[in-house]
Amino acid sequence: MNCIINVGYGNMVNAGRVLGIIKPEAAPVRRMIQSLKDSGNAFDATCGRKTKSVLVLDNGCVMLSALLPETIAARMNNDYGRGEIIE
Repeated sequence: MNCIINVGYGNMVNAGRVLGIIKPEAAPVRRMIQSLKDSGNAFDATCGRKTKSVLVLDNGCVMLSALLPETIAARMNNDYGRGEIIE
C-alpha cells in the first residue's frame, strides 16, 4: 500500500510517485513547468493561489502546490502507517 499525501486544499498525491520537491523560483524550473503545462503533463493543485512548490513525479509529470516544500516534506516524513492519508 502507498501513503497518500495532502498537497493542499484537498488535493492528494501518492507519496511513492514523488521523486523530488522543488521551489519554482528558478528560471529553468519555470521553463520546465511551462513546457509541461503546454504538453498537458502538469497538474495544478494550487486552487488559484501562488505556486510555492513543484512535485516531480516518476512518470515525467509535475504537480504544482501552494504549500511550501518544507511543509510537504514534513508530511511525507511523518511516522504514519502505510496506506493512511497524511494531512
